[in-house]
Amino acid sequence: MKRLFILITTVASLLFISCTGYNKLLRTTDIEARLEAAKNYYLQKEYAKAATLFEGLTNTHRGNKTEEEILYLLAASRMGNKDYYYASQDFVNYLKHFPRGEFSEEARFNIGYCLYLDLPEAELDQSGTEAAISALSEFVELFPESSYAPRAYECLNNLNDALAYKELRNVRLYYKLGLYLGNNYRSAIVTAENTLKDYPDTQYREELMFLILQSKYKEASLSIVERQQERYSEVVDECYRFTVEYPNSKNYSEALKIMREAKAKSIIKDKQ
Repeated sequence: MKRLFILITTVASLLFISCTGYNKLLRTTDIEARLEAAKNYYLQKEYAKAATLFEGLTNTHRGNKTEEEILYLLAASRMGNKDYYYASQDFVNYLKHFPRGEFSEEARFNIGYCLYLDLPEAELDQSGTEAAISALSEFVELFPESSYAPRAYECLNNLNDALAYKELRNVRLYYKLGLYLGNNYRSAIVTAENTLKDYPDTQYREELMFLILQSKYKEASLSIVERQQERYSEVVDECYRFTVEYPNSKNYSEALKIMREAKAKSIIKDKQ
């Protein structure tokens, strides 16, 4: 993070903070003293205090370099305090006032990164995930060569995997439900295929492909006679795709077994 705009801490400002105390700083009319104290709190990683002081200074230096400094440090302080949602909004506000400011690149990255950090780990909120993806995608489009780009791509991969995992759980459920209240095997196939189309590089690709294979085999075995040959042929094709792509899969032997059975049943139906 760029620090060139932060003034070097002076002995005088440190003495001011120690003598007056934080509560007095909140009430003082000495704007420059409050600004210097806010910077010092930021450097000392007392981000909550720094954010409060910077927030009270946002209207004191309109239209100059100091305003840019305040707006950026307010966002950075909230980020340091792990107030990620509000930090993201503050970075947006910084860019609104200084779209080509000295820290616009970092601010654009942090908008998406803070949204990413604000998401719960277990159950990701769909709208929040999509907002983070949108912001990070916009960043890598604007700054493909940025030093932040690798981290942005890493976050995007994690977010896409999170969405793919939510769909994987739906596929598992459909497969488990089987024929309960309808043909859930078809729902499993369609959902899995759409997930692979939307997230082709997901780490859950292997499991999704195997669930497609299993679901097609189940569906074929339960189909009316007129449809079985066609569907068993689809199972064989699916087995070939899976075994070629994942020759070292723990499900490789099971896929070969299904393929042998599907081939045999397809031949029997053909002779009939």
